[in-house]
Amino acid sequence: MFVGAVAWFIVRYVISGFYTVDQSERAVKTILGRAVRIGDATTRDAEIATYLREDEQDRYSYPQVRVIPPGGPYFKWPWEKIHKVSVATQTVGMAFDPETPSANAGGTFLEAVTKDHLNTGLSGQLRYRVSDQNLYGFLFGVRNPFIHVMGYFVSVLRERIANFSVPAPDPALGLVSESSSVSGVSINDLRKNLRDLNEHMDRECRSSAARYGISLDACLITGIDPPPEVESALAAINTAHNHVSSEISLAQASADQKIVQSRRAVEIETLKAQAEVEPLTALATQLTTLKRGGSGVLTAYVRNVRLSLYQKAERLFLEVRR
Repeated sequence: MFVGAVAWFIVRYVISGFYTVDQSERAVKTILGRAVRIGDATTRDAEIATYLREDEQDRYSYPQVRVIPPGGPYFKWPWEKIHKVSVATQTVGMAFDPETPSANAGGTFLEAVTKDHLNTGLSGQLRYRVSDQNLYGFLFGVRNPFIHVMGYFVSVLRERIANFSVPAPDPALGLVSESSSVSGVSINDLRKNLRDLNEHMDRECRSSAARYGISLDACLITGIDPPPEVESALAAINTAHNHVSSEISLAQASADQKIVQSRRAVEIETLKAQAEVEPLTALATQLTTLKRGGSGVLTAYVRNVRLSLYQKAERLFLEVRR
């Protein structure tokens, strides 16, 4: 019995005490239920804490634990326990509800109310991974951190949809927001500013790693679908807006063409006037030069000009004094 007990102890606690950590995993060791920590360091000293507000610094202050990197074999004693966590990037639909998978039409779209009180559907994806800078918050901070992260993301997204407004144009560049021409239709604004919406969600969700130990790598909202009863009216508004924009573009092009033609006509007439004035200016200069040579020179020039005119004339009228 003694030999059997020793053999069972060796197999149960010595041989099985060796373990390894995969490349996509990180591990944390607990001794009698207490995680092995790194001195008095907390997540407030980590880079992820910079995304928290000042009033959240103390609320989400978790101790820094010693992270076991990939590799092995490692050894643990019977009173020690190893908690392995996958840090691989995962993708999930933004309408997925971890607690109730059948919610949000089976995770196909997420409902949100716009500023003009329209119930619209949002679809897209989320990429997330466990942050190795806050494994304590992920393992021991909350019971189900993924549920907290999804709830936080949905609340931030719905708040943004309800208060979304078109970004103001840059007056220095002289830009005019195209979406502002369709006033009062927030769904058009959302569709035309999906990039700004995604960037806003990325900024707002940077603190999730410090809050729950899960880092949202990217938020990609791909579809915004209005209710069926609004779709036809929205299509009519967009058609009218496109028609007006086309007419305005044609009018601007026609006006620009007429301005260019007017400028060319002015240039042509100016050149003609200059061509007519140039011989007169040259003649005045020549006569001035001849006059400086003496009165006889100017008289001889006038006589020679008359002779050349007599040769070219077909009729000659002489004045006779009676």
